[in-house]
Amino acid sequence: MAPPRMVSVLTENHTMLDPRDLRGIVRMAQEAEDAGFDMVMVSDHVLLGPSAGSEGRMANPRDYAMPGNQDPATPWPSNIVLLSAIAAATTRIRIGAIALIAPLRHPLVLAHDLAALDLMSEGRLVIQPTVSWHRDEYAALGIDFTSRGRILDEELDIWSKVWSTSPVTHHGEFFSFDDVYLEPKPTRPAGPAMWFGGERVHPKIIERLARYGSGFHPVGRVHEDDVALLKSSLAQLGRSWEEFELVGGTRVRFPDDDSVAPLPEALEEIPRQMALGFTTFCIKPSIFIDDPSDHGRFCRDVIARVDAQ
Repeated sequence: MAPPRMVSVLTENHTMLDPRDLRGIVRMAQEAEDAGFDMVMVSDHVLLGPSAGSEGRMANPRDYAMPGNQDPATPWPSNIVLLSAIAAATTRIRIGAIALIAPLRHPLVLAHDLAALDLMSEGRLVIQPTVSWHRDEYAALGIDFTSRGRILDEELDIWSKVWSTSPVTHHGEFFSFDDVYLEPKPTRPAGPAMWFGGERVHPKIIERLARYGSGFHPVGRVHEDDVALLKSSLAQLGRSWEEFELVGGTRVRFPDDDSVAPLPEALEEIPRQMALGFTTFCIKPSIFIDDPSDHGRFCRDVIARVDAQ
């Protein structure tokens, strides 16, 4: 069995790195590449509003940002801009726009930017389009929150057209244009590799995976019943489970609200997920370290430990 592929989460690390130090995030990507990580990922918000913390803010600021647990002032730098810098500063490691809130942008503008980013990375780009949860963000940008799923589906259809051919004409529920030439196109006619996921499996995730996807990346804990449902549903739609990259993660309990978490406990979750067929695992450095000068050593320690499992 191949060793696990590790993904470093490079957003939400403001407890260990000045949030304005975007070059520091690029250096973290280089250190992850040097240590043998397979991928780095950057998540997405354009802005946050008051309801970002409606469920109560996370007790330990090192924890993962989840729906409703965030300080509205949490920094979320532009993922496309940041990933462009990372693409130029690295040579091997995959770069991930995970999760990309596609309905917040016009599909042609986003398709254009993603195609350029994919070319900049020489085909190393992975994207995970999503609709997100934050109603305030949609309201501020003048986009109907209740339509976000339908907007995403239309965007995915538009991307598949403009990345593969020119000219393209499209007349849909939300977008309409005639005879557009979107150039340059991405590395592959199908566009960047595309993951989908959510807190639980639902029919739309299954549909999008079957039509466009190359990977499944659930939010939070991997549920065995979701895996079984997804496997049987994809088979009914003519897709083999083995075609997909299955992306899990590492989550732990903090010893208290002021301390980092123990790495060995986090990595104990990987064998359980591997037994379900998962091959790729996300880990957020600032859960485990506070000092950015320790990041390179941390990355090497992660790879040594997972290779030894």
